[in-house]
Amino acid sequence: MQHLEEVKKILSDVLSLGERKNSLKEDSSLLGSIPELDSMAVVNLITAMEEHFDITVDDDEITASTFETVGTLTRFVEQKLAE
Repeated sequence: MQHLEEVKKILSDVLSLGERKNSLKEDSSLLGSIPELDSMAVVNLITAMEEHFDITVDDDEITASTFETVGTLTRFVEQKLAE
């Protein structure tokens, strides 16, 4: 998972996690576990990932399972980069 650290940094920046970023691991839960990750934050997070990785995310590609863990989000980004 070569983009894990970049995804963690984006999560930290968008959600203003500060030092909590250091506790994020591949299997760390996102939705329901990080209070800052609400529906508006998801939109901001997607926008930040699109800009950082130069990808385009369509609305129909976004599911709750994408944001289940840091790992599932990273795998989603890596799939988009492979397209």
